[in-house]
Amino acid sequence: MKEKIINNIHNPAELEKLYQSDKNSFEKAFATIFESHSQETTIQIWRERLYYKEVGTSLYVKKEFGIILILILIAGLIANISNIHGVNAELFFARNGSFIIIPFIAVFFLWKGNVNMKTSIILAALFGISAVYINLLPNPRTSSSINLSYIHLPIFLWCILGYAYVGEAYKHSEKRIGFFKFNGDLLVMSVVLFLAGMLFTVITMGLFELIGIKIGIFYFQYIAIWGIGGIPLVATYLIHTNPQIINKVTPIIAKIFTPMAFITLAIYLVAIISKGKYPHHDRNLLLIYNALLIGVLALIFFSVAEIEKNKKGYYNTVLLFGLSVLTLVINSIALSAISYRLLEYGITPNRIVVLGGNLLIFVNLLIVAIQLIKAIKNNTELTEVQNCIAKYLPIYAVWVGIVAFLIPLLFNFK
Repeated sequence: MKEKIINNIHNPAELEKLYQSDKNSFEKAFATIFESHSQETTIQIWRERLYYKEVGTSLYVKKEFGIILILILIAGLIANISNIHGVNAELFFARNGSFIIIPFIAVFFLWKGNVNMKTSIILAALFGISAVYINLLPNPRTSSSINLSYIHLPIFLWCILGYAYVGEAYKHSEKRIGFFKFNGDLLVMSVVLFLAGMLFTVITMGLFELIGIKIGIFYFQYIAIWGIGGIPLVATYLIHTNPQIINKVTPIIAKIFTPMAFITLAIYLVAIISKGKYPHHDRNLLLIYNALLIGVLALIFFSVAEIEKNKKGYYNTVLLFGLSVLTLVINSIALSAISYRLLEYGITPNRIVVLGGNLLIFVNLLIVAIQLIKAIKNNTELTEVQNCIAKYLPIYAVWVGIVAFLIPLLFNFK
């Protein structure tokens, strides 16, 4: 084996055949010839390949761990404001739940990315203004416009988080796509941590009940509450310090659910046409449609990013095009239903917001579908699909900002 390696030192294909034929003998022979042929580039490359050690999982990275610990502590203290006597916990979390999570992840990004002071001050001001505004809103229980503000402000904060993530490279589409990828990883890791936490909680409560002590109320009120900010922050820490933990999970999810979503939507579309049940009069069905559209749009985003990353071919691109077309058809049904409700029942905050959101998704999906059909026809990469997705993100940010801040004022908090 030693002589064969030396004789084929400039023949990469033959070296690969030798290695694949007997890996153990190849490695032993290689170790004996390395020093005498260490100047050969081929030998240097093979050395790195044979003796490469994959980075292990590390749960403790000193600087990052310290920062995350401080952020979890502050977030937990804010969450515990709900336990102060006289504070309406339900109202507190409706208004401030997102502030226990999103600003602290943003701080981690700003610290990690060494973002300049000017950008940091702008982001801090946006978070501060948002917090003051949402807590100064009146509290009429039946106000649709204020409830819409409660729903859309976290999305607006998420957009600010995106700015913290991309930093000064906010014009680069790759960074924006990377932010989407991070959100997919964050969701998966947070769910895993949440399930682990729930299992630990059940075991802990069960152990104490065995000795006649019921700690349920105390545990959830004073201990589990730290997990509101703690779980996403720990998930963020793990994603950044151990990307190998999660980076293989999101692609698998995209591969599984893209064809499943296509088949499900195709069957569903046939079913609603055959049954004739459209969401013109059923408000609950209309809300489900909106959630479905958002979910499918997110799935297309993640799938496009993954296909481009792994250079997958024609089949996946056609599948994504079919999924986008099906979603466009269903979105058209939703738009017709919203328009019908506006004409039949008049203008309300809910109808205006649902119409605006659906129009945005419709246009975004249309652009995605056009770029996908171009990629299919020309058999090209999906770079332009990524770009059109990334460029559309600021438009969503402006829309949710309008809903969160202006809609309550325009409708006089009704």
